[in-house]
Amino acid sequence: MQALLGVLFHFIGGFASGSFYIPYKKVKGWAWETYWIVGGLFSWLIVPPLAAYLTIPGYTEIIAHTNGGVLFLTYFFGVLWGIGGLTYGLGVRYLGVSLGSSIILGLCSVFGALIPSVYYEFNPKTGKDSISDLINSNWGQMVLLGLLVCVIGIIICGKAGAMKDNDLKKSGIISESNTEFKIGLGLTVSIISGVLSACFAFGIDAGKVMAEEANATWQAANPGQGNFLFQNNVTYIVILLGGLTTNFIWCMLLNARNKTFNNYTDKSTPLLSNYVFSALAGTTWFLQFFFYGMGESKLGNGASSWILHMAFIILIANTWGLVLNEWKGVAKKTLTTIVAGILVIVLSVLIVGYGNYLHE
Repeated sequence: MQALLGVLFHFIGGFASGSFYIPYKKVKGWAWETYWIVGGLFSWLIVPPLAAYLTIPGYTEIIAHTNGGVLFLTYFFGVLWGIGGLTYGLGVRYLGVSLGSSIILGLCSVFGALIPSVYYEFNPKTGKDSISDLINSNWGQMVLLGLLVCVIGIIICGKAGAMKDNDLKKSGIISESNTEFKIGLGLTVSIISGVLSACFAFGIDAGKVMAEEANATWQAANPGQGNFLFQNNVTYIVILLGGLTTNFIWCMLLNARNKTFNNYTDKSTPLLSNYVFSALAGTTWFLQFFFYGMGESKLGNGASSWILHMAFIILIANTWGLVLNEWKGVAKKTLTTIVAGILVIVLSVLIVGYGNYLHE
C-alpha cells in the first residue's frame, strides 16, 4: 500500500512538471526571459515558503539553527540545478515540450538515480541505498532494469525527434508549434540541462538534516503515523533560492541585452493575463516537488523515487506534445516512433513500481 501511494504521488508530481510549460504558451507579447523569471519568482521564491508555512510549524527555526556548511552545500546544489532548470526552459523552447523533456529528463533520471547510489557505496548512510544494494537484491535489480528500459524509451523518443526534424525540412511546414524548432541548439542545451538538473536530488540529500528534523518533530506529535509527508518542504526553500539566483541573474542579463524590461509594464500586451499565466506555470512547476517529497516519504528510496518522478514527467510531457500538435505534419512512421517511446517509458514506470513493491 505504501508503494502504491508513493507511485500515485509521483504521478501527480510528474503531471504537474510535465504540464507546467503549457500556461506559458498563453503568454502574449513577452520575451522568453520575461515570462520565465515571472513564473520563476512563484516557483522559487513565493510558493515554497508558503508551502512550508502551511505544512511545517516552525520551519524558519529549523533553517536558522541548521549548520552553515549544510545550508551552503544545499544552496550550491540549487545554483547548479538552477542552470539545469534554465536550460530546461531553452530545451523545451527549441525542441518542443515532448522531445525536449524526454532528452533532458532521461539524462536527469540516469544521473539523479545512480550518482547518489554510488556515493553511498563509499559513504554509507542509514536508510540510503548504495549501488551494491541495488545490484545484489531482487528489488534493486528490478529498479535498475526499469531505469534501463526508461533510457531505451528516451533513445526512441530522441530518434523520433531526429525523424521529425527531417520530416519538417522535407515538407517545409511551418506552424506555431515548430517555428523555433532547432535540433542542434536544442540538443546542446538539453544535454547540459539533463546533467545539471540531477543536482536537485543532491540538494535534497545535502539538506536532509532539515527534513529529518521536521520529520522527527512531526512523529513526536503524531506517534505511530509513519513518516511525515511534507518533510522535504523545508529543504526546498534553500535549494530553490539557489535556483532563483542563477535564473534571476541570467534573465536580467537577457532583459538588458534584448531591451525587454518594458515587457513588465507594456500595456500593449495583455499584462494581467500574462502575469496570471506565468504565475500559474510557476506554481504548477513547484507542485512537482511538493508531491515528489510525499512520494519519497512513502517509498523511502531516493533512487527509485527519482526514476519514477522523471519517467512520469516524460510520459506527461510527451502526451502534451501530441495534444498540442507538436508532431503535426510528420510522417506516420515518425508518429509511430514517438508513441512507441512513450509506451516504453510507461513500461519502465511499471517495472520500477514493481521493484518498490518487492522492497516493501
